[in-house]
Amino acid sequence: MDSAPSEQDRAARPVPKLPTAVKIVIAGGFGVGKTTMVGTVSETVPLRTEEILTDRSIGVDDLAGVEAKASTTVAMDFGRITLRKDLVLYLFGTPGQERFWFMWDELSLGALGAVVLADTRRLADCFPSVDYFERRGTPFIVAVNCFDGARRYELEEVRMALNLAEEVPVMLCDARKLDSCKEVLITLVQHAQRARIAPVAT
Repeated sequence: MDSAPSEQDRAARPVPKLPTAVKIVIAGGFGVGKTTMVGTVSETVPLRTEEILTDRSIGVDDLAGVEAKASTTVAMDFGRITLRKDLVLYLFGTPGQERFWFMWDELSLGALGAVVLADTRRLADCFPSVDYFERRGTPFIVAVNCFDGARRYELEEVRMALNLAEEVPVMLCDARKLDSCKEVLITLVQHAQRARIAPVAT
């Protein structure tokens, strides 16, 4: 008859190592493509908290430039990417409208960094996200989502328009394409790593 394992036997067994979880926030203005990006890269069906736009949003949500938009995120989008057995990325998409900004603090708590998605047709919608992460000291990059038919600008023009520091990466992306979204996330992780080891100015 087999005996139960002793305390010494149990102590000798290797303890399974839990994967390191890294949190990334996808932010930006209303209708900029946050839900699309999370859905594109998530290895699981993303959690979405979308509601249908109704007449109640008239005069509250600015639909200029995104007139075809029929739904909106009211809490968050959530997705997951397993990079290695020991490393998992959790993606949290923020709601874009001002009336839901109270969610940002909870979604950004403990984040490695943030992607601020930009739409050149509504570039001013980026300012609240840029200001928010600058004030929190959260590393972030700006990814210009290339919408069909939208005017293209040089990245330095976007940097100047948003008054970004030179060290903040600015890049083009297509939130519908997996390779493009992966490049954005890799750029953010690299930027966040550099920001963590950079000497603090005195």
